[in-house]
Amino acid sequence: MTAGAGARPVVLRVAEVTRRFGDLLANDAITFDLHQGEVVALLGENGAGKTTLMNILFGHYTADAGTVEVFGRPLPPGQPRAALEAGVGMVHQHFTLAENLTVLENIVLGTESLWRPLARQAAARARVERLSRDFGLAVHPDARVGALSVGERQRVEILKALYRDARILILDEPTAVLTPQEAEALFATLRAMVAQGLSVIFISHKMHEVLAISNRVLVLRHGRLVGERATAETGAQELARLMVGADIALPEPRAHSPGAVLLRLSGVKTEPRGRTAGLRGLDLALRAGQITGLAGVSGNGQAALAAVIAGLDAPVEGTLEIAGQVPAAWSPRAAIHAGIGRIPEDRHAEGTIADFTLTENAMLERMAEPPFARAGLIDWAAARRFAERVIADYDVRCPGPDAPIRLLSGGNMQKLILGRALEFGPRIILANQPVRGLDIGAVAYVQRRLIAARDAGAAILLISEDLDEIQAMSDVIHVISEGRLSPPFARGEKTAHELGQWMAGHGFEGADAA
Repeated sequence: MTAGAGARPVVLRVAEVTRRFGDLLANDAITFDLHQGEVVALLGENGAGKTTLMNILFGHYTADAGTVEVFGRPLPPGQPRAALEAGVGMVHQHFTLAENLTVLENIVLGTESLWRPLARQAAARARVERLSRDFGLAVHPDARVGALSVGERQRVEILKALYRDARILILDEPTAVLTPQEAEALFATLRAMVAQGLSVIFISHKMHEVLAISNRVLVLRHGRLVGERATAETGAQELARLMVGADIALPEPRAHSPGAVLLRLSGVKTEPRGRTAGLRGLDLALRAGQITGLAGVSGNGQAALAAVIAGLDAPVEGTLEIAGQVPAAWSPRAAIHAGIGRIPEDRHAEGTIADFTLTENAMLERMAEPPFARAGLIDWAAARRFAERVIADYDVRCPGPDAPIRLLSGGNMQKLILGRALEFGPRIILANQPVRGLDIGAVAYVQRRLIAARDAGAAILLISEDLDEIQAMSDVIHVISEGRLSPPFARGEKTAHELGQWMAGHGFEGADAA
């Protein structure tokens, strides 16, 4: 326990909370306290039970056993409004904002009518501006949410909770979609909140962030609380060991000689979409047996490049070649037939359909083709066998192939997507943010699989906003900025600082701005 924590009042008490989903024991008799003005980090592998526990605290799920007390009073189970009224606020990993409404309208939505008198509207605006100022959450009340950056949207989510008088704030993977600079700004905000008496539960897979922001760390493994440590008295190695039950290290690909060019883009241009940059005369070659890393700040053309390679978008200029041949037509089906395996950027919006089963999601990209379709009909037995193989071979922890995929943790969803992409032996792999939001064990697993595919001769494009991942995994690195591509840099040729300069656009001086 942190120094002085025992002298502070307990604001949240969780006692013997248990929750099952069929045969899956998601939470197993979990007990802990949270004190006023304290940040407690909740750490664990994907599927360890962190998000389930938080959904119980916020009323989205009902515990099968156990109790929750907030400020000394029992919290009625399964009632999000009761949690809000008790002072519990939650900022989800995936934001729940109406993009067509303003910041102010999103914040007051659900608390009062949007068609309120001018006097009440002025009072609401004044309160939002005060909260924004007091906690360093800079965002304009009249800005349209659809025009905000990811970091700004997260500020709106936090302001929503504060506007509802939250005294306990649950943050579920709050930095998963933030740049390092945005994450630092978030930490400054959290410190200001805690200084004013707010209590925070911080869920993250990023060990350095947990050590930087928390007072205490609780570690879950397989639904059980297996460790509690004062942050000042522990370190990354001990916490990782508690998370997975053993020491773990991230893989490092050995030097590997590349082969022939399997995919080439020449002078490719695409139209910008909203605030997302298009490609501006991009040249790129992906070689067999090579991991090509693409670094850049989100929104600089990564999505456009991935869409072209996956057949989801067509260039307005330039050519795409597969093994030296220009395809007669390019589409998602043509990309699959050309041997491209895709790990999409957003496993929820693009990679899976939440209410489909694991079996349906496993065959999602090939359901109209053999071995899953015969004479226009789906062969469900073949589909189920494939799903069972992916579940077993890729360590997908789940209730079974017939369960809706929305019941899985993010890491286990990602393993299913990885297996779906790799099981047919793709020659080219589009790995777009393949380990975003994953714990260290899942990260190591996904990276080992990608390295094995490279060593087997696949050409891999690794798109990531994490420079550490790019530098550790890539044989050759490009930086993308405002739709322009840097020259290729060999592994170790550029430091993180130098790559960061290219990411900011400083290496492109004199380049064609057309």
